[in-house]
Amino acid sequence: MPTEKLLEAALDGTVIRERPLDRAQLVKQARRSIRKGSKSFAAASRLFDRETRERVWLLYAWCRACDDIADEQDHGHAIGPVRLGTRLSPEDRLATIRTLTELAMAGETTGTPAFDALGQLMREVPLSSAMVEDVIAGFALDAADWRPRSEADMLRYCFHVAGAVGVMMAAVMGVAPEDDDTLDRACDLGIAFQIANIVRDVWEDDANGRCYLPVEWLVEADIPPGEVTKPHYRHALVPMVGRACALARDYEASARVGATRLAFRQRWAVLSAANIYGGIAREVERLGAHAWDHRVSSSRSEKLAHVWAALGEARSSAVSTSDAPRPSLSRRELRAMAQA
Repeated sequence: MPTEKLLEAALDGTVIRERPLDRAQLVKQARRSIRKGSKSFAAASRLFDRETRERVWLLYAWCRACDDIADEQDHGHAIGPVRLGTRLSPEDRLATIRTLTELAMAGETTGTPAFDALGQLMREVPLSSAMVEDVIAGFALDAADWRPRSEADMLRYCFHVAGAVGVMMAAVMGVAPEDDDTLDRACDLGIAFQIANIVRDVWEDDANGRCYLPVEWLVEADIPPGEVTKPHYRHALVPMVGRACALARDYEASARVGATRLAFRQRWAVLSAANIYGGIAREVERLGAHAWDHRVSSSRSEKLAHVWAALGEARSSAVSTSDAPRPSLSRRELRAMAQA
């Protein structure tokens, strides 16, 4: 269902009840969603076995729908002019996400394929309500217009909006709920991805009145609030981006250790995604002050090169021990910080 219809229904207080879809139909809708919303993830998902691939699509569909409702978008793009009187507040959009998600978790048909996809997935995979809540907490931070003050705050945000999704992905791939170290490392990959997003999208976020670089970093660089994209501060921004990219590398390295514990095709898919997103962060860092002249992305040939490299990495990977290095702030620490 289009985002604008969901938002209008929420504004009117009406409950949408469309004919429920069966699993095959939900998978078909979810596949359309991932192909429209993320070419990188769609490409990586093709490397999974069929069962895992379909479950990944179902999870993506829910995450994408939540993100679209929160930002009033359709697969990351503007939905066009909004009818007068139909714009919801951030708090109401968050309430819509929560209501539909809770219905899906309770086994109810929501009439919205992306949320019914979550309900279907939870009948197949041991996803906990805490895992789901960790993701929704990220939308709550944005709804509250929250901004990170410290590096730890930025990492907490990355945990909620991406690391927590990595944990759900690990569960979809069969990682046991009690395997805390591997779940932590799955979270670390999501954190690395989100840091890459933050450094790539500095200009785009600023245009939307947002900045996810820590306030303390901006103060150290003598960049006043709200002026991060001013031309005369661009060179001061470069070391800050390098600092963030160094963090991303640490989290990515931790995640690669976790990937060695997965089945071959899952390992290949995860390492492909790590290469693609890691490549984005490395390119932003390489470009320096020119990183925001245009939005950094990977071409089709570059994606194929990353997937090919990941194949060799997946074949040579050996099972690692839980004693391998892990960042000091990961899933358990960041969750505790959020609950404090």
